[in-house]
Amino acid sequence: MLYRYSEIFRTTLMISDLSLVAASWALAYWIRFFTGWPAPLGIPEVEPYAYALGGIVPLAFFTFRSRGLYRPRRSGSVINEVGGILSAVAVTGVIVLAADAALRTSLSRGVIAAFSLLAAGSVSAFRIAGRGFLWHMRRKGYNLRYVVIVGAGDLAKAAISSIHGHPEAGLRVLGVLSNDQVAAGRTIQGVRVLGDYASVKQQLRRHRVDQLVIALPKEDSEHLEKVLADLDDEIVTVRLIPDLLHVMTLRSSVEDLDGLPVINLRDGPLVGWAGIQKRIFDVAATSAVLLVAAPLMALVAVAIWVTSGRPILFAQERMGLDGRVFRILKFRSMPTDAESETGPVWTKVDDSRATSLGSLLRKTSLDELPQLWNVLRGDMSLVGPRPERPVFIEGFRREIPGYMLRHKVKAGLTGWAQVHGWRGNTSLHERVEHDIYYIQNWTLALDIRILLLTLWRGWIHRNAY
Repeated sequence: MLYRYSEIFRTTLMISDLSLVAASWALAYWIRFFTGWPAPLGIPEVEPYAYALGGIVPLAFFTFRSRGLYRPRRSGSVINEVGGILSAVAVTGVIVLAADAALRTSLSRGVIAAFSLLAAGSVSAFRIAGRGFLWHMRRKGYNLRYVVIVGAGDLAKAAISSIHGHPEAGLRVLGVLSNDQVAAGRTIQGVRVLGDYASVKQQLRRHRVDQLVIALPKEDSEHLEKVLADLDDEIVTVRLIPDLLHVMTLRSSVEDLDGLPVINLRDGPLVGWAGIQKRIFDVAATSAVLLVAAPLMALVAVAIWVTSGRPILFAQERMGLDGRVFRILKFRSMPTDAESETGPVWTKVDDSRATSLGSLLRKTSLDELPQLWNVLRGDMSLVGPRPERPVFIEGFRREIPGYMLRHKVKAGLTGWAQVHGWRGNTSLHERVEHDIYYIQNWTLALDIRILLLTLWRGWIHRNAY
């Protein structure tokens, strides 16, 4: 509903964004070479920059779209929007630099830097100005559509919140209908309760209503046919929101199957281009980290060999994407027969089985470094829910609702739960909630944020043991 009513708005944003990107590239070229900056190699021909623009514009569209800048947003936050623009422009600039190096086109670094600043500033300024103009026009009452919500439960509240969060759609909620006597005469989400379900025809005649949104809670579903029957001789647009809140646990969506609506209740986020984007980032970032960390890993390997002999590495079965089992790698921190008497047990503080060096490796998380190889192989990702042993999962999946949803994405070297302290012998319920939040809200920017938080506060932690 919101998508259709914001089509013109989103198309305008796309055209304006890409026009500003193109103008920023041209202006950056002019500023670099025609405003007095030193040019020891002379002024280059304009043709290579014109050809580059043919790749920069679609690249900018892809990065802007991947940051959700053309999707309706509940938050409506200027800060979030500008942050997304800055992130998209930064990624565009980095890719342009990488492509220039790979293709040896010798584009000016000054032009690329100036372009990044100009594009980020101009697109952000246009978005802020456009938002202000749109709010001004809506407050004056131009081109509004008036909505009545049938229902007053959580589903109706979510519908009202979504409409209020997207003023660009031009929808205004006049009121709600509810059979709850306690709600009569009160407000829900700031919207008046106009009457009960039986008064639907009366409300349509009393108010100017363009759309009727039926958002009945599950317990009131028996009223649906009566409400629809009352609307048989009305011309109002009717939309139905099914009450699936209790079963929609991951990124849910609606698709068309040859005319049949299909509701995805548990849809993973990392499919299509999103999955390719994350995999490219994993390989590139992991390769860079391995180059930097190789001397440290070699030092740790020698220390293990000197203090407790071989093997240096320890492999253990863990469950990953779609429930597939793989062998995770760690630097060995225990004797090889550590579980010969106890069997599989949960790691605890001051574990007596750990060697003296192994205890240090665990506290500093250095024992996890070999998992970079798991990331390169594709068993894991840099960021995702931490993988667990199958022998423990059989119990967790029965005790913790939604536990298996963690396996809708690849397991990670670090994750949203870990940077918030939920590691080691801490609440599994909290860990699962944080993991599901990550899956529901995944973006590449969130991955980068988690990696930075890991370096800042998650690598060495009191719950690392």
